[in-house]
Amino acid sequence: MVTGANRGIGKTIALAFLRAGWPVVALARTTQSLDALRQEAGGLSERLKVMACDLSDPAQLEGAAQALADAEPVPGVLVNNAGITVSAPLHKTSAEDLQRVLQVNTVAPYLLCRALIPRMADAGGGRVINIGSIASLKGIRYTSAYCASKHALLGMTRALAIEWGKKAVTVNAVCPGWTETDMFTRALEAVVHRTGRSPEQARDAVLASNPMGRPVQPEEVAALVLYLSSPAAAGLTGAALPVDCGEAA
Repeated sequence: MVTGANRGIGKTIALAFLRAGWPVVALARTTQSLDALRQEAGGLSERLKVMACDLSDPAQLEGAAQALADAEPVPGVLVNNAGITVSAPLHKTSAEDLQRVLQVNTVAPYLLCRALIPRMADAGGGRVINIGSIASLKGIRYTSAYCASKHALLGMTRALAIEWGKKAVTVNAVCPGWTETDMFTRALEAVVHRTGRSPEQARDAVLASNPMGRPVQPEEVAALVLYLSSPAAAGLTGAALPVDCGEAA
């Protein structure tokens, strides 16, 4: 089960699972937005089930969580990938902005975990992989709402790992740095608009603190998620694993 599977990291994770032989439930706001995933999956799409849910809508979220909890068999792996961000100084970040970011980035993963983890435990175990961020590990200027949501997601990860460890349910967080996705592109465009820099200068500025001088590739994140779902990672839980080219070091 992969949320936010219509683009970027989520789509790459869903494809990685399909290529590794897993059946996948892919969730996004609309089923139409998952057309690109279906097309890229090709013949593998016969193992793909799509599901529409706007995670910012509490009623839709509750309905989706219940449907997944009632599914037979219950998903053995939950990847909470969907996320949104707001980039603004504190005094320009509204209460509505904060609530919207928390709803998608923190409340939705919490409710999906609440629905699925007990069922995983009853089935003999399972894996939860929360896609955090380097913003789960450190503060980043002008992203107070996003950092709050991703720090909360990491706290939830650690608490659930302790709570469900004896039931063979592992809960881990993967924390990417800047990743080559449309979110990265939009961030660069915002820097260009705000500062008047060229796109190349904006990219250099954003990556200035990155020891490897490059963004993470979505495939690098997907590879770690796939590892955490494998038998080799059965003893790994409660971890915050950065994939950030050394940015949080």
